[in-house]
Amino acid sequence: MKKFYSILFLMIALSVINGCQKIIDIKPESSITNANYWKGEGDVTGYLTGTYTSYRNVMNTTFYLEDRGDEFSPGLESGMSTAWQHNLTPQNAPNWLDFYNVIHHCNLILKYAPAITFSQEANRNRILAQTKFIRAHIYFILLRSWGDVPIVTEPTENAEREMPARSKSTQVVEFILNDINDAIGLFPEDGFVDKDKASKQAAYALKADILLWKAKVLSGSDDDLAAAITAADKATVGLSLEEDFARIFSTDNRNGKEVIFSLHFMKDEKSDQYSRQLKPRDLFVQTAVNKNDIAFAVSGARSQYAPSPKLEQAFLANSKDKRMNASIIKATDAANKVLGVFDNKMRGTLYPDNRYYDNDIVVYRMAEMILFKAEALAALNRNSEAIAELNKVKQRAGIPNYSGPTDKKSVEKEILNERFRELYLELKRWPDLLRFHFGGTIDVRSEVENMNQTVPLFFPIPQAQIDINTNLTQTDGY
Repeated sequence: MKKFYSILFLMIALSVINGCQKIIDIKPESSITNANYWKGEGDVTGYLTGTYTSYRNVMNTTFYLEDRGDEFSPGLESGMSTAWQHNLTPQNAPNWLDFYNVIHHCNLILKYAPAITFSQEANRNRILAQTKFIRAHIYFILLRSWGDVPIVTEPTENAEREMPARSKSTQVVEFILNDINDAIGLFPEDGFVDKDKASKQAAYALKADILLWKAKVLSGSDDDLAAAITAADKATVGLSLEEDFARIFSTDNRNGKEVIFSLHFMKDEKSDQYSRQLKPRDLFVQTAVNKNDIAFAVSGARSQYAPSPKLEQAFLANSKDKRMNASIIKATDAANKVLGVFDNKMRGTLYPDNRYYDNDIVVYRMAEMILFKAEALAALNRNSEAIAELNKVKQRAGIPNYSGPTDKKSVEKEILNERFRELYLELKRWPDLLRFHFGGTIDVRSEVENMNQTVPLFFPIPQAQIDINTNLTQTDGY
């Protein structure tokens, strides 16, 4: 049945994919009309399955949420991205089309599902809630990557739509919050049905994330910070931290007791997860004395990036940190020469023929909610409470409680450092740096070694897109 829905979605997607490209320049054409498709509950559930696939596809990259930060250094092969190099221009700018494709699919569900008969109203509400969550999260990625972005709430089903302009970031964040609040209200259950799908608790996790961005980047209020604390608490009801940090990401412990929401990978069902970019091919570790401890592959691996020396130093701030060996591994030869530095956090699964990088993308988990709460408390100058939350994560890592200065800025810096160690490679670092930069804790341009003082903090949009859609304006600084 899952395979049928995937094929069905592909057929429908091929008929409507040009619709959202109208945001740029392409007239939508369809041989399978919406009127012929949206007939029953199965149509909606099948379409949502395909939408999750598209959602996972746009999440399966470090380009937008990691590359511009300080977690990566050059690996053993291939080059660094334009985002890592901070040489983005209107000529080489990344396109937001794939994100708006997902939004288009969400808009179709939100338009047609309400009029379709469902066996149970709860099923319809759950689908609408999940769709609102996905749309909110996609817009949140757009917001954190480009700042001002177009808000599109209707599917593009004909060529007569006006090309949209970019909305201000403050408008976008309010739109996102409205979507996530709608999702929270629509979910028929408080807990989890399937952690591979959005839930009310996942919606609360996303809400906490959004509110922290609003408060610190978009000049929000103390009320936003207080609401972020409430949302982070609600996201973790019934969860607990894994005792063994490495177990969070193990493929034999998918969606463990700490996970709130993940995007699922399965061998032969999807190409490898983005962590393959930090793994070696076998030929690079043939002479390593610890070869069998390294998550190498015959094919599929591509050590484009390596964990950065700055990340290693962050772990070495305490030699007892259990997360270091669970996150970074060095290949060494008999002379103790370092052959390469690789990710050890997302090891994939070893099969007889090869290793496959099939770790789920963990979108939110409990430890991040604890650190979100600590961050909001520190921003409210409730520093002793913030430290108490921070220490919960430190204790699981096996390192001492925080004993440094207790002023607001010092505590915030330690929270940012803890997020660096705890959430490495989980698509968090660049937004974290921006949030603490705009919040006045750090200067992001000083934190990132290869970033100069004039680099804009948000992505440009392709000049070709502006040439076609004259309602668009270029990102400031380009």
